[in-house]
Amino acid sequence: MIKSFLVALHEIRIYLQDKGDLAFSLLLPIAIFSLMYGAFGSSSLFHGTAYVVNQDSGKSYSTDFIKRLKKLDNLDVELLSASEADAKLKRSDLPMVIFITKGFSKDLASGKQAQLVFKQRGNGSQESQIVASLVRGKAAEIDQEFQVQRRVKKALTGQGVSQSSIRATTKQFLDRERENPTVQVKDATVGTKPDPVKQFLPGVISMFVLFAVTMNASALVEERRRGTLEKLLTTQLSVGELFTGKFLAGMLRGLLQTLILLILSYIVFQLFTPLMFIQLIVVALLFTAAASAIGLVIASIARTPDQTVWMAVFFTMGTSMLGGTFFEVPKESALNIVSKASINTYVNQALKGIMVKGDSLADVGVQLAILAGVAVVGLALSRVLFKALPGGR
Repeated sequence: MIKSFLVALHEIRIYLQDKGDLAFSLLLPIAIFSLMYGAFGSSSLFHGTAYVVNQDSGKSYSTDFIKRLKKLDNLDVELLSASEADAKLKRSDLPMVIFITKGFSKDLASGKQAQLVFKQRGNGSQESQIVASLVRGKAAEIDQEFQVQRRVKKALTGQGVSQSSIRATTKQFLDRERENPTVQVKDATVGTKPDPVKQFLPGVISMFVLFAVTMNASALVEERRRGTLEKLLTTQLSVGELFTGKFLAGMLRGLLQTLILLILSYIVFQLFTPLMFIQLIVVALLFTAAASAIGLVIASIARTPDQTVWMAVFFTMGTSMLGGTFFEVPKESALNIVSKASINTYVNQALKGIMVKGDSLADVGVQLAILAGVAVVGLALSRVLFKALPGGR
């Protein structure tokens, strides 16, 4: 057994010295996770930019309109010149630009119809349509205020009230209503908000650990083809000890990779307690054992490194897609039945159960038992198929 551990430690030493292998095993999953977190982990609230050309620059009502747009929390306002806006629209750099037409303030003050012009390429974009809706809402708000002022003026005609007093008083009541509206809208979240870190981290760990361990099988095939394994057998190392050493090497490699990713996740996101961390390591131990056994099966079946790579890619991608690695498989779908054959299904359920729900090892006992079963069956099968020499023992 000591010789098997020495073989495994030698493999790990080579792994740690290979910068390319380390980059693939550690930096790539971190980069993928960062991209997914950036794409799906941001706020679910809309935030867009309104590109505005103010052809009524310096006038009171157009300036006030832009100020109101800037007060919207989910909207940024970028002012452009007319020539710059037209050029950007022509180059398709922008999907839509809002033009505040000349005379906008004068028309509002005189009771005439003021205009906003929305110039867009085709149908614009989804974001530009939402921005247009927000801008129209503010325009409708101003229109309602002027409608109120005109009706109040009409009602007080002949009462000896000055126009300035009517405007000031009306504005005061409208400002008060805007700050404390009669009808308030409140957002209520039903259930818990999904945590993108906890949602994607288990999938990243399971997919890349499985991929790295199974891909490492190509090195074993190459060693067999070059006669490296045959040379090892001349050092009083039995086939069984060599096989066990290769199994432990794959297992330790996957465990080391998982350990580093979990430690980084704990440092950056403070995801779990020390007890949860230990439980996750237990899950990782069983998973890497199963992954290492599967890698040995692939290495035993394949005859060339290219065959090993394709088998590893096909197996990893297939199990990742079927196993709900990043998104849950609907329970009522036929895919849910097929997903039962994926090892990723059980490791992801176990990791998410501990991370998200706070489950104990007993709560995920079924998943752990299946992972252990895969490891035992894979180990037995790979031992039967394992050959240290091409076509030999």
